[in-house]
Amino acid sequence: MLRRYDTTEWFRPLYIGSDIWQNAGFSMIIYLAALTAIDPSLHEAARMDGANRFQRIRHIDIPGILPVITILFILAVGNIFNLGFEKVYLMQTDLNLPTSEVINTYVYKTGLQNAQFSYSAAIGLFNSVLNLLLLLTFNWVAKKANQSSLW
Repeated sequence: MLRRYDTTEWFRPLYIGSDIWQNAGFSMIIYLAALTAIDPSLHEAARMDGANRFQRIRHIDIPGILPVITILFILAVGNIFNLGFEKVYLMQTDLNLPTSEVINTYVYKTGLQNAQFSYSAAIGLFNSVLNLLLLLTFNWVAKKANQSSLW
């Protein structure tokens, strides 16, 4: 019997959906904590001026949590090439291998299964350098745009 996650076209939607579900709770806690830092008198004043709910969200809430959005985006970009090895490796089958092969599983298979340790270490180092460059680039862009940055 062919299961949906065994086919190549279903691997990406299942992986992305499970990743969203996995990280939604933590992200919600961070954003709710940022929303509690917004002064309630701003909402009262906007309500008195006739702003509806969507206008208050657009002009008060989103600018209030924009530094948190920027920091979380920078941190996410710094790990863009580090997909969760465990989840990808456990979801991999021979049928979805063309779609599910990522850098981390390739490094594992090359290094530990094929005993090419130096080659897999070089790939892992290159992956880390790319992540660092992306992190530094987006941090620099955020700093130039007068947003929050990591340093």
